[in-house]
Amino acid sequence: MKMDNPIGIFDSGVGGLTVAREIIRQLPEENIVYFGDTLRVPYGPRPLPQVKDLVFEIVEMLIERGVKLIVIACNTGTAAGLIEAQAKYDVPIVGVIEPGARGAVQATRNRRVGVIGTVGTIDSGAYSKAVRALDAGVTVYSAPCPKFVDIVEQGMISDANFLRPKTYNLAKAYLTPLLRAQIDTLILGCTHYPLLSALLEKVSGSDAQLISSALETAVEVRTILERRGQLRSGSGAPTYHFAASANVKQFAVLGGRFLGRKISDVELVFVRDVDRGRTVLT
Repeated sequence: MKMDNPIGIFDSGVGGLTVAREIIRQLPEENIVYFGDTLRVPYGPRPLPQVKDLVFEIVEMLIERGVKLIVIACNTGTAAGLIEAQAKYDVPIVGVIEPGARGAVQATRNRRVGVIGTVGTIDSGAYSKAVRALDAGVTVYSAPCPKFVDIVEQGMISDANFLRPKTYNLAKAYLTPLLRAQIDTLILGCTHYPLLSALLEKVSGSDAQLISSALETAVEVRTILERRGQLRSGSGAPTYHFAASANVKQFAVLGGRFLGRKISDVELVFVRDVDRGRTVLT
């Protein structure tokens, strides 16, 4: 595998660009290929076996594009398919759950950790298992927040929108049981949620430190590439390629906000429409 080969990153939509943003920040020389499965978003409500099949499909697509490492920048995708994908494919594959769990275990003082995520991620119990594997004495409190992804995907990411009573009250309803359990650390168990940080901090106050897995995931990517001698350096300006399975114009606009830089071109790709049983081009 050549050092110039790109890092492949994917998510069910634009949320994984928060992970891509941190990888670009920490590894500015690396080429990136990002795929957002915007036709089949969201993954959270889907059965985990179905999500695992989607993960395999996308991993194979990225391998065909010559990536040297793959990041499943999706918590539901990580819970559903990371272990099986690591066993099946030769390319290194990194998820976002273990890095997030590690960050929470290192941050908590009272060993009470909260996790919020999609229904699929929470039902999988993946974060509880990952946290307890690192520190069996930590108590984990979990809450599904199914409407948060819709809020972010619809572009409601300004402070003005966060402070709307309906949005604020929704977040308060989700977080109140966790805060009553006296958590001091809150894992944002969905890659969309960092864009809700202002809202979540306002609701939780100083009671809980927010943990995003993006930073820890980027550290893990760097470590793997260093050990394999595959870090790219001194080979000209890096390239960033973006692809999506639907709504490429919307992906470019909203994705630019997640990434923190303009996305000018997005490739439209064929995928299986698992809800209609056919392959489509949107």
